Amino acid sequence: MDSTVATGTEDKIWGGGNRPLRASYGKLMMWFFIVSDALTFSGFLAAYGFSRFKFINEWPIADEVFTHVPFLHGQELPMIYVAFMTFVLIMSSVTMVLAVDAGHHMNKAKVTIYMFLTIIGGAIFVGSQAWEWATFIQGDYGAVQSKGGNILQFGEYVTVDGVEKFKRVSIDDIAIPIADVRVEHERKNGLWFSEEASLPPYTVNEIYAGLQANENVLVRTQFIDENGHKTVLSRAESLKQIKENGQLVVKGANLEVNEYGTTLFADFFFFITGFHGFHVFSGVLINIIIFFNVILGTYERRGSYEMVEKVGLYWHFVDLVWVFVFTFFYLV
Repeated sequence: MDSTVATGTEDKIWGGGNRPLRASYGKLMMWFFIVSDALTFSGFLAAYGFSRFKFINEWPIADEVFTHVPFLHGQELPMIYVAFMTFVLIMSSVTMVLAVDAGHHMNKAKVTIYMFLTIIGGAIFVGSQAWEWATFIQGDYGAVQSKGGNILQFGEYVTVDGVEKFKRVSIDDIAIPIADVRVEHERKNGLWFSEEASLPPYTVNEIYAGLQANENVLVRTQFIDENGHKTVLSRAESLKQIKENGQLVVKGANLEVNEYGTTLFADFFFFITGFHGFHVFSGVLINIIIFFNVILGTYERRGSYEMVEKVGLYWHFVDLVWVFVFTFFYLV
């Protein structure tokens, strides 16, 4: 004898009662993931904020760091390319909204078009971020790290449109090679079982010799003065700082050294933008899978494009997080 008792909820997705917040199981789980991920990003950005506040007088100035644009080498265009990246990502969120709306109307053709545009936008952003990373790591001007870990940059005063301003000078333009520079220790020219990391591009003595030979070049520290500019030393103090406190020549940035200023800036930049970039890259891959499912008519047969809507929630979250990352790193 069948003793099964009907509960009246057999047709419900949850199988145990009413649907919380009128959402399906999949959409609610996506919201749970978004909330937990938002807390993770919040922790990262809070740590960044505390660290910046601690080193507020020596934090790199974003307008001096992010000045590069592809195919426009040698021109300083602060924040232009970052603004372009942000615009592309936001527009991809718009196309995702249109894809979700087309799904509500069971319009396969429009869903296909808007999903494709979303994928293109995400791919452009990821590629742009990879290029920005490469440029950041490679560096531009170079600097000398002091014994106390501070960064000493080089430049000279020039007059532009009647206004005197400090213009950075690359260490490649001032360094004077010295013949007795030590050769990098490798297995082929040293101990057979040992080798070392790549040597710096120049030695401190080569930079000092170049600084002596270029009378107009001055040293700029990483400390910000009362006018919001990095502190520029006098000619005598510049020579003294390099000769007495210069320890290591650095170019570009990594997890150990940073030509732009305090090392923490590079650490947070790589970690937070890299973590966000991983999210965007994952979103692009997921969108590609959903895109092909749309083409194959999978959701037409199901009678619902809810999967597109769930992926859309994730994509909008990624875009929103970038707004905060953009604000913290580039604007504030």
